[in-house]
Amino acid sequence: MPSTTTLSIPARALLLGVFTGARSATPLAVLALQHDRPSLHGAWQQWPVFRSPVGRGALVASAAGELVADKLPVTPSRLKPGALLGRVAAGAIAGLVIGSVGGSSVSRLQTAVLGGVGAVIGSYAGYLGRTALGWVSGLPDPVVALVGDAITVAGATAVVTAD
Repeated sequence: MPSTTTLSIPARALLLGVFTGARSATPLAVLALQHDRPSLHGAWQQWPVFRSPVGRGALVASAAGELVADKLPVTPSRLKPGALLGRVAAGAIAGLVIGSVGGSSVSRLQTAVLGGVGAVIGSYAGYLGRTALGWVSGLPDPVVALVGDAITVAGATAVVTAD
């Protein structure tokens, strides 16, 4: 008999934060793409940016733009204060979203904090992982970054769609 493991709301908030640390816009874009998924029913679906098809499209376009911009040599480090603060804010928002799913009894403050903390963890882990993989493999940084993109998109999608 196959077993299924369900992620708790706090675990989902933390993991979405981690993926936000890797690519700040991706988890929110994944949420926008999954807006109508019945298992994600919650107050977040009525927030203006998620309620509007234009808002959801802007979130997806922002994530696509980030995936491209990240490969440019002029893009600043994710660990610079401004970039890190933006990732923390995006992680907190992702945590708030997942905290509103299904009438969760978990505090929205708790899920927002977990999302923000996860973003810090993901920012440093992503930086260190990308640096180490580039050093060990000898691959050019943009190629290594594509590996990180694939992990982030797949991981955020898995966390959001975990039923």
